[in-house]
Amino acid sequence: MTEGQLTLDLGHRPALGRDDFLVAPCNAEAVAWLERWPHWPHHALALFGPQGCGKTHLLAVFAQHHDLATIIIPASQLTADDSLHMQLPPVTMIDNLDDLVDETALFHLWNRTKEAGTHLLLAGRTAPARLPVHLPDLRSRLASLHAVGIGAPDESLLAAVLIKLFSDRQLRVGEDVVTYILGRAERSFAAMGELVARLDRESLSRHKAVSIRMVRDALAGPDDRQGELTWI
Repeated sequence: MTEGQLTLDLGHRPALGRDDFLVAPCNAEAVAWLERWPHWPHHALALFGPQGCGKTHLLAVFAQHHDLATIIIPASQLTADDSLHMQLPPVTMIDNLDDLVDETALFHLWNRTKEAGTHLLLAGRTAPARLPVHLPDLRSRLASLHAVGIGAPDESLLAAVLIKLFSDRQLRVGEDVVTYILGRAERSFAAMGELVARLDRESLSRHKAVSIRMVRDALAGPDDRQGELTWI
């Protein structure tokens, strides 16, 4: 890894920290834009992509990489009082923009960060220009915002994410289990996270290692599992 590079390579380490981020074609453009800070063309930038694609994780990596003493504010918790009186860090980060409640709060925060010469980083599931915003001035600002999409993960990234999720929970699985999951599970980060959490619980309750049969049971619906039991 070259000096100053944001990319944190997963490699084949069995234990992973919070600040490891898997860079792949689907998120490489977003990483590249964050690496350019503070030399963005405008004071604000947005990231958008499906639930569980790593947006919040990427914000945390960005803050650590640039040694920014900041917090990530959920959009649902942003208030006008906060936006007008909070002490502005170098980059103010707002996550889950789709859940914004107080449009006036974001409008004030936009103007205040711009006047102060600081930056605003927004993240959500939907491109800002497509959000159902009612405040005209805020809508026009979001429409002009440079937004970078994070795409659907490819096979290699999903496999790496699975290995990371299992490693985080200290679960050892074989390559056959990973291959089985990739061929049958919903292909999203959120679904992978939920599946690994379910398998972790099953592994603990059964006192057994994660196996293909355990994965099959976890992926099957209640009706499917009941049908299997009648044949035993």
